[in-house]
Amino acid sequence: MSDARERKAALRTRLLRTRRDLTAADRAAAATALSQTVRGLPELAGPGPVAAYVSIGAEPGTRELIEALRNAGTHVLLPVLLNDNDLDWAAYDGRDALRRTGRGLFEPTGERLGPQAVTKARAVLLPGLAVDARGVRLGRGGGSYDRVLGRLRAAAVDPLLMVLLYAHEVVERVPQEPHDHLVHLAVTPEGVHRFTR
Repeated sequence: MSDARERKAALRTRLLRTRRDLTAADRAAAATALSQTVRGLPELAGPGPVAAYVSIGAEPGTRELIEALRNAGTHVLLPVLLNDNDLDWAAYDGRDALRRTGRGLFEPTGERLGPQAVTKARAVLLPGLAVDARGVRLGRGGGSYDRVLGRLRAAAVDPLLMVLLYAHEVVERVPQEPHDHLVHLAVTPEGVHRFTR
């Protein structure tokens, strides 16, 4: 294992432990604040789909946000995890159109639109565990969103890339590897962090 990978693994372990220690009330308050802040972003004004995901466990909550976006008329795309850890996409048609998978994820039950559907999004909400001052995002390590980001680059599109985090997850430095992509902004319950690229 490379030095960067080892440092990423140690950082993931520490951050996941801290997330697990958050109370349900802390997580609920954070989800509400995140939803309000994201909906107010000028970068999200305009037409076109937004690719998001349904949070699980102690992840910063997205359910309130995706429901609010849908109610405002935004076409929300949600991922469907494929057997090879790549992501397909389907439209979010409301809470009743989600199913829990064997891996514990919540996925849309509608028509699958194909992995390329994300290239039509004007904004992509990425799961993450941390981001640093350069905009380097630390993911969970599964590689699914690395594929998504590679697909966006190959399609020569540049949607807004954002990650939702808790305040302590904006860190000084995330170990960077050649395949890591930078994000445009991170949103925490306390505010927005924009990064120059």
